[in-house]
Amino acid sequence: MRSTDWHLTEDIDGFLDRAGDFLLSRPALHNTPLTMIERLRTRGVDPASGAEVGVFFGRLETGGEVHAILYRAPSYRLTLTHLSPGQADVLAAHLTGLGHSLSGVTADHDTATAFAEAWQRYAGPTPVRSWRGRLYRLGTLTPPEPCPEGRGRVAGERDHEQLIRWCGEFVADVGEAPAIDADSWADSRFADKHFTFWEAPDGTPVSMAGSTSMVGGMVRVDPVYTPAHLRSLGYAGAVTVEASGAALAAGATDVVLFTNPANSTSNALYQRLGYVPVADFTGYDFTRDDAPGASQGVERPAGSASQVSSGTRQELRMPATSV
Repeated sequence: MRSTDWHLTEDIDGFLDRAGDFLLSRPALHNTPLTMIERLRTRGVDPASGAEVGVFFGRLETGGEVHAILYRAPSYRLTLTHLSPGQADVLAAHLTGLGHSLSGVTADHDTATAFAEAWQRYAGPTPVRSWRGRLYRLGTLTPPEPCPEGRGRVAGERDHEQLIRWCGEFVADVGEAPAIDADSWADSRFADKHFTFWEAPDGTPVSMAGSTSMVGGMVRVDPVYTPAHLRSLGYAGAVTVEASGAALAAGATDVVLFTNPANSTSNALYQRLGYVPVADFTGYDFTRDDAPGASQGVERPAGSASQVSSGTRQELRMPATSV
């Protein structure tokens, strides 16, 4: 593989024209690039100021076939699809040679580790593992037995304050940053999710599950949260089944979620509900002594587009569920 096999661009539409079929070929495994790139596309990326917001996209293409993709989010974190160690090494050398800065990398475990080690060799920063996630894909949805009393319902406008409060508690539970409150909600990664509640018989919400909009037949359930004093009563399983069933009813072919591999409770729960492990993912943070510089070696499209929304400046994270 040659470094010239990587094609970098700030033109999101041109990138999707060439790499879209590759992403859609494995929607479960590619769920994060699919949702994040779609979010960037719908909110708008300004190609004239791509260097300022830090966003670019790349595809590994040989013989007219795309074998892998990357994107750098506004946080300067790089997300990769699967690469061999040799491909990861060539990419790290290529990006450092172009003068690009990175705050970290997220990918399947082997790819992320190979790239982080290569980045340290070429760029110097010591990688620090900051996140682990296990990807599950729904097989046969299996409701919990026994199912707790109550019912599921779609969260609406009247639930807005409750959603903000519970998402804030979820963020605190899993150690995610930044904190969520009414002022930061619109720019948070939760604002464009669809939420389902599980209600007790008296109508009191006792658990919630969020889900992404469908992209390429794929829906990701995220987050799942139950307040601490209501856990171990079956509510998380019930609300996950509600959200998963709604995705299937809407036509989803791939319903996925991430867990913390160290959380045996949540991993066992989702497997009982019919979720099957697919792959482990890892995120590394890189120390950054230099300020982000101007993008180099990137194809610039003609024309103009809307300015990227501040809502895309927060990297999509895939934390553990809090059940």
